[in-house]
Amino acid sequence: MFVAQIFLDAFEPGFVRDYLAISDSGVHQAYAWQFFTAAFLYASPWHFIGNVLVLYILGRDIESILGERHFFYLFLSGVIGGELGHLFLMPLQTPLYAASGGVAAVLIAYATILPELDLISWEIWRLRIRLKAKHVASTILVLSVIMLLVDREGAVMHSAIPGGLAAGWLYADLLGFGRASWLRRFLMRRREKVQRLQRMSREDFIEQQLDPILEKISRSGMKSLNRAERRILAHAREKVS
Repeated sequence: MFVAQIFLDAFEPGFVRDYLAISDSGVHQAYAWQFFTAAFLYASPWHFIGNVLVLYILGRDIESILGERHFFYLFLSGVIGGELGHLFLMPLQTPLYAASGGVAAVLIAYATILPELDLISWEIWRLRIRLKAKHVASTILVLSVIMLLVDREGAVMHSAIPGGLAAGWLYADLLGFGRASWLRRFLMRRREKVQRLQRMSREDFIEQQLDPILEKISRSGMKSLNRAERRILAHAREKVS
């Protein structure tokens, strides 16, 4: 795809930037294919080489931990998050070469799963420099935000990184890695509540869950029920039957 991009740039200058890279103006003109094509575009050969190296070095470990299916979904979520972040954060006419979004998701997932692992270790004379995975991811985030504020004109690649990092972190968090976010805790509490209701006997369910709702209906009618109570009432049909 990168070789094809080089040939297109050589024979039809501006075609890749105007029609294949994603931009807010392109979306408003219904260039829906940009969500797909932008994910394969690179701003330069150095951008391509850097992405491939990060994907090769970190991607193998992440794929072995998550498995092929989750690795693919992680990468895809980073691509989508990077593109959406660009559309919300950058000017209307600024096109994005969005290949870095998926790689950013892999990087932050690595830092979430293996935060204390040394990614960089240099020893110069008696000075030893060690950068853990979490430090590398934090540095990339800070640099991308700075670039987001400074470089906002012309074709860019850095605006895919913040959204890719956010999407990758969220995906790794929902898989159970790292410190639990409020969303993960909310989903866990909801899952535990559903499992507790499923384990209840029919008699206990009627006494503890259904009877108070029926009393409330007799006092105030069906319109007085909140969303949680309506879910319990719907679940009661299965439980009682």
